[in-house]
Amino acid sequence: NGRWNAASVMNTVHLDLVDVALAALLVLVNAGASLILRLRLHRQVLWAAVRMVVQLLLVGLVLRLVFRAASPSATLAIVALMIAAAAREVAVRPTRRLKRAGNYRIGALVVGLSSMATVVLALLTAIRPQPWYDPRYAIPLMGIVLGSVLNSASLGLDVFFEGVTAGRAAIEAQLALGATIHQALSELIRGSIRRGMIPIINQMSAAGIITLPGIMTGQLLAGMDPVEAVKYQILLLFLLTGAGGLAAAGAVYLAARSITDVRQRLRSDRLE
Repeated sequence: NGRWNAASVMNTVHLDLVDVALAALLVLVNAGASLILRLRLHRQVLWAAVRMVVQLLLVGLVLRLVFRAASPSATLAIVALMIAAAAREVAVRPTRRLKRAGNYRIGALVVGLSSMATVVLALLTAIRPQPWYDPRYAIPLMGIVLGSVLNSASLGLDVFFEGVTAGRAAIEAQLALGATIHQALSELIRGSIRRGMIPIINQMSAAGIITLPGIMTGQLLAGMDPVEAVKYQILLLFLLTGAGGLAAAGAVYLAARSITDVRQRLRSDRLE
């Protein structure tokens, strides 16, 4: 039924502050190397490490409360915050943006629909926790899917907007020769979607031979049978591929619609 066997987590290794402090020495070594080599990265390294620790501790405390409450409203609130944050990242990452917060509208629509559709499908079919909105499953799964969605959508948007800017003359020449706006943009649309899909394709290609994905590694450390951990990782990679493809295609097609009009014109003036 896709649920973890409780016996599989009996061998979980619990970390204390000393264990974490020993690992933190590696960060200090990097900062020291930056000082010695005059890389001027020591402050960024130390600040990033401190920020990461604070953020993750806050997230851990919040999730502890949410997991204990096991409330659908609390789970939905956390998921909504995660989607909003990912949508903002999709909007601000491309170098060029649509005027009047157009990137934010695309990001919110694409991230919300693709991530929710994928996660709900997984919860209701493959994983099937009881209840189906169990935050121990819904929130981590949403976080994993949002990472793929964010990368695919933002890469697709960035490549598309840059292509429109650089190829404006060629696109308008095709329109002047009688091509429809869809024909003039078709190759750029396909190339942008392909670019958005490359990270997840690379991740699937490398899984198992070059790298052990994070979810599988975590389950192995928690004591799960390796074959069962592999099954979960395969499921997750399939979910990420589906979500990434939906996000890349949705973002690029919405962007194409945003810079054209009903008169078959390229409206590059709508880009900042």
